[in-house]
Amino acid sequence: MQLRSMFAVSLSLFSIGPPLTAAHQPESPAANKSPSVAIVELFTSEGCSSCPPADALLQQIHLKQVTSGQTIVGISEHVTYWNSLGWKDPYSSPLYTDRQSTYASRLSSEGSYTPQMVLNGRDQFVGSDSRALDRALRDDAKQAHFDLRIVNSRLSADGVDVSFSFSGRTSKPLDVVAVLTDDADRSNVLRGENSGRLLAHVSVARSLTKVATVDGNTEKSIHLPLPEGFQVTQGSGHHLVLFVQEAHQGVIMGAATASL
Repeated sequence: MQLRSMFAVSLSLFSIGPPLTAAHQPESPAANKSPSVAIVELFTSEGCSSCPPADALLQQIHLKQVTSGQTIVGISEHVTYWNSLGWKDPYSSPLYTDRQSTYASRLSSEGSYTPQMVLNGRDQFVGSDSRALDRALRDDAKQAHFDLRIVNSRLSADGVDVSFSFSGRTSKPLDVVAVLTDDADRSNVLRGENSGRLLAHVSVARSLTKVATVDGNTEKSIHLPLPEGFQVTQGSGHHLVLFVQEAHQGVIMGAATASL
């Protein structure tokens, strides 16, 4: 794994609409049209001085609908390989470092870097490059997507009970992955490359778990345990993100999100 950062500045080429309360219910003239959701995974670190512009881009696009038709659901995944360079990112986990490494082995000849965005497991680019994001969204809009919907989600003291539906027929089983996120987090960074800065993040991954597999029309119920330190009060600022992904962390074929 390479330890480096990348930075790019560009003007956004896509038009962003108003925020949605639930990304699995995008505005559509046809009530029965399957929603198209783009999962944008941002691999970032509070120890990386090139990452705040990518964090800001994710804030701009998260839960917005773009002209190419998708609703964007961002997931901020904080990696660990900057932690030994002066500042330990409190939201970092080896889980996200390993997930990025798996993507890099398939998508990036340059290996892992920060900030890096991966769109629907299909395309990767520098996380602050809005032009690259626009191109990836337009390409993804041409691809087939399955209809995944969160039917119900209920937060309790020991976890989240979730019911979901999946529509479609697949040639191979797809993994169902559940992510619990903080809607927003802030850190006063005291050391490292971002020393003295107040950093803001959206949709910060607190857990990411494979919960089921699907290969055709189905409805299922699952129970998700809460990650450590996850507040359980109603309206405390969290989302559930659910997506279906080809085995071995391949292409993401459908997604939905709901507030908790």
